[in-house]
Amino acid sequence: MTLVPLTPPALSPADQDALTDLYVRGTPENTLRAYERDLLYLTAWKRAAFGQSLRWPEDETVAIRFVLDHSRDLANETGQPGEVADALIAAGLRRSRTCPAPATLDRRIASWAAFHRMRNLASPFDAPLVRQARGKARRAMAQPRKAKSAHPITRAVLEDLLKTCDGTLRGLRDRAILMLGFASGGRRRSEIIGLMRDDIDLRSYDEAGLVWLHLIETKTTTKAATPKLVLKGRPARALVHWIEIGQITNGALFRPVSKSDRVLKRKLSPDAIRQIIRHRLALAGYPEGFASPHGLRSGFLTQAALDGAPIQAAMRLSLHRSISQAQKYYDDVEIADNPAADLLG
Repeated sequence: MTLVPLTPPALSPADQDALTDLYVRGTPENTLRAYERDLLYLTAWKRAAFGQSLRWPEDETVAIRFVLDHSRDLANETGQPGEVADALIAAGLRRSRTCPAPATLDRRIASWAAFHRMRNLASPFDAPLVRQARGKARRAMAQPRKAKSAHPITRAVLEDLLKTCDGTLRGLRDRAILMLGFASGGRRRSEIIGLMRDDIDLRSYDEAGLVWLHLIETKTTTKAATPKLVLKGRPARALVHWIEIGQITNGALFRPVSKSDRVLKRKLSPDAIRQIIRHRLALAGYPEGFASPHGLRSGFLTQAALDGAPIQAAMRLSLHRSISQAQKYYDDVEIADNPAADLLG
């Protein structure tokens, strides 16, 4: 499914193609994939709820109905909203009749609004009544924010995972991924699989033992504002060893390894980091669901707090946008040592 902006008629076909290409090149891959999933969901929901295709611009009554259908639990619903939910479940687009998370509703609405902007049209979700309904829905659906990973992958957990990485190419690759993902500031999985060989600077390695990483873009930084990150010690050695043994001279830094232990040329799939972490956790004896890829990120900040590293120093590597976002990991660690918790002994 390709997202093609519907440009004003004044643009020539060549300009329309250029604008479409600009949208694709200027949008992160993860966002493009989310757009495609959301467009598929919205199309199916509109067809099931109204028997119609999406319209541009969409009607405000449709926007209101979308908010209402996704702001309540439909488990005991006997009317059309429940039937629509069942149709989406049957199509594999919805898990259950349970009320979706507020973040899921927000993301789908944001995508729908973005599709309108691509077509140079006003979004129905900007209408006062719809905006008010969204605000009420957000308050009604409010719930404690769930951690993206059940447990952080702290140093102790990481060491257990590294022990499962043998001397095969797959083991060396996974060791480098785990160490880089943790030690460079808790990298997101999209950032790890997006690394190219040209993003790795080894010029300081022989003399100082330093490896410099250049992330082209992250969730919180733009291409022009993403600073270089550094690896040293064991993580640097693990990455250099993977590059040398895997003969990674150009292209993707981390790649699939065949069953015959041969490095392939393509980059890892978007879901590969989750699979690798799940596999290593199982080998290390941890229960299923113990941690997700975000555990590398939360684990880095948790370990930094445990070791007494200044939060500003940790944020220099994690690239958190604001101190309040990173502070919660420090708060979770520091509250246990807070003397005010021992007033009664």
